[in-house]
Amino acid sequence: MRFATLFAIAGLAAAAPTPAGGPSGHDVTIEGIAFAGSGCPAGSVAGQLSSDLTTVTLLYDSFVAQAGKNIPASQYRKNCQLNIKLKYPSGWQFSVFKADYRGYAQVPAGDTGTCKATYYFSGDSKQISSTTLIKGPFDDNYIKTDQFGVESTVWSPCGVEGLLNINSEVRLSPPDATKPALLTVRSSFPSFPMFHHCISS
Repeated sequence: MRFATLFAIAGLAAAAPTPAGGPSGHDVTIEGIAFAGSGCPAGSVAGQLSSDLTTVTLLYDSFVAQAGKNIPASQYRKNCQLNIKLKYPSGWQFSVFKADYRGYAQVPAGDTGTCKATYYFSGDSKQISSTTLIKGPFDDNYIKTDQFGVESTVWSPCGVEGLLNINSEVRLSPPDATKPALLTVRSSFPSFPMFHHCISS
């Protein structure tokens, strides 16, 4: 079973509070992407960059957390660490504006599913996280939306190309549940282009 993840940059700048005269979505391109984690181990992800290098689609085989009778405790949590190298105009800083995560959850009464994503740039200790709890009983698709303002988000360093890191995870509690439980990530859609001018120190 494959789950699709779509990261898009092109055409999304209008949704973010970019200053007048700032870069457009087409001024930002994805230069490369790497991934690792129990939810996206080597060989379990298929990806494709668009011809204009502004969109990457990832298909997951393994981003599924499970709990229940005869299911090892190691399966109750899955994560995926994405490292996305981005190119954007000099003199600007860049950040995540919004991200949507879609998946399926089967959580029995008394149990809880947790969906969490943490965003940060390499070389910067500041992080921003968003967590959604799915309390049982629940048996349906879900949507998790992360939306960040200018004051609350993290920004790429000035003067260098930004390496954006997104660590997403799904987990079930309690991990030793006896009733079947399932929590997946099928797709995510971060909107990247939020910019402001670099400020010289």
